[in-house]
Amino acid sequence: MNSKDTAARSSRLVCDPAELRKLFLFEKLDDEQLEWLCGDGRVETIEPGLVFREGDPATCFYVLMDGEVVLTKLSSGTEIEMVRTDHKGAYAGAWMAYMGDKVDQTYNGSMSVPRPSRFFVLDAGAFARMMHEWFPMAVHMLEGAFFGNRNSNERIAQRERLLALGSLSAGLTHELNNPAAAAVRATSGLRERIAGMRHKLAMMAEGKFDTESLVSLVRLQEEAAAQVAKAPELTPMEAADREDLLGEWLEDHGIGDAWNLAPNFVQAGFDVDWLERVAATLDDCPDQVFQGAIRWLNYTIETELLMNEIADSTTRISSLVGAAKQYSQMDRAPFQVIDIHELLDSTLVMLSRKIGDGVQVVKEYDRTLPQVPCYAAELNQVWTNLIDNAVYAMNGQGTLTIRTRHENDCAVVEIGDTGPGVPAEVRSRIFEPFFTTKPVGEGTGLGLDISFRIVVNKHNGDIQLDSEPGNTRFTVWLPLHRAEENPAEANSADDNRGEPESNAGGQR
Repeated sequence: MNSKDTAARSSRLVCDPAELRKLFLFEKLDDEQLEWLCGDGRVETIEPGLVFREGDPATCFYVLMDGEVVLTKLSSGTEIEMVRTDHKGAYAGAWMAYMGDKVDQTYNGSMSVPRPSRFFVLDAGAFARMMHEWFPMAVHMLEGAFFGNRNSNERIAQRERLLALGSLSAGLTHELNNPAAAAVRATSGLRERIAGMRHKLAMMAEGKFDTESLVSLVRLQEEAAAQVAKAPELTPMEAADREDLLGEWLEDHGIGDAWNLAPNFVQAGFDVDWLERVAATLDDCPDQVFQGAIRWLNYTIETELLMNEIADSTTRISSLVGAAKQYSQMDRAPFQVIDIHELLDSTLVMLSRKIGDGVQVVKEYDRTLPQVPCYAAELNQVWTNLIDNAVYAMNGQGTLTIRTRHENDCAVVEIGDTGPGVPAEVRSRIFEPFFTTKPVGEGTGLGLDISFRIVVNKHNGDIQLDSEPGNTRFTVWLPLHRAEENPAEANSADDNRGEPESNAGGQR
């Protein structure tokens, strides 16, 4: 509804300076100032309905004289009632007009009247002029407080992000170091095995194997290489039993260092029957040649195992790098339509070291959930903050549950933990800037505030806490249908957190 619609439902009345003085906003003004207000402003009776809508240009400042007002905010496409009051002097609308173009001059909420109500109405330009002319010092102080607070929030929020980035970088470095070190060790071991194979190859070249035995040995080598790739998974008990059997067989056939060779054959999936086939193939060969053939096959098996280890390690490194790119959204547009599960999984990978072995991660994903239009990198900040808080609350021991579902026209993500819960007396303050339940030095109190800004202001969603001992859940609603925002509008929306939506509750 626009201002013309409101005007059609309103009637202009006589403005009485004496009546304005009864309102707490104007009680300290002198007669000349009250006359100016009546001259530049107006008194209107507005019939029931919408007065102004959230997001529309803020054109008027409203002060309630008689009647009732209801202020609402949009959340996940639903109007949430914030304030309902009949207090005379309650005000709303363009009350930040005195800051001019330094801030976004739109209504931060919607206002309606449930019954005919009388207002003193002042155009935004007149309200700004009044503030600058009558209260210049107050305007400077209000601007200083507003922008000082916003700059402080931005700096501390930036530091919070840098600290989180440092923690994630340390975790990623640790995660990358393990497979990288494994690949280096496997490469070194592979070089030694290949050198051993060259030595054995020289022995074969000396003609100690007849042609038929050599062909059979090469066939067994190919079979051994192929078997490594499909070796069965054995329990520790099964592996130990097989190693005992193979070790005894190798010793009985005069193979030195048999107990070091047996684990390799077992890991590759071989048993005594296969070794009997090798022995039958080389039945007529001297013992020295038989031992050389067994070690040749062992080198083949070790080479394949080491190459598998290198492949696994480099694949792990590639997966971690892919998760880091997904988490940071590097080289991707800020606004995307994306599978929310990809963001959650990449965040879990990045936080795996912090989560640790004491926390069991349970994922209950609704894979039928449509893709979500969002600022992906910023949503990853939300998941990081919520998961980090959950792990901290559980002190490294418990169950972290991540659920997704489709509800109405929203994607819903729940992040739950089995920690002691959030005390009832602080739940209402949990999203306030700088409020934290962590000890001094362990938290800035901005993680959940940042999450609130991203979900509510930037995505028009909602975030809610439900908590009891052993079951704490943060639930995030994200609209599934949403047009891409202009970057300037998105930044403005992100900055609005912390500004009063209106001051209909401004009564003394």
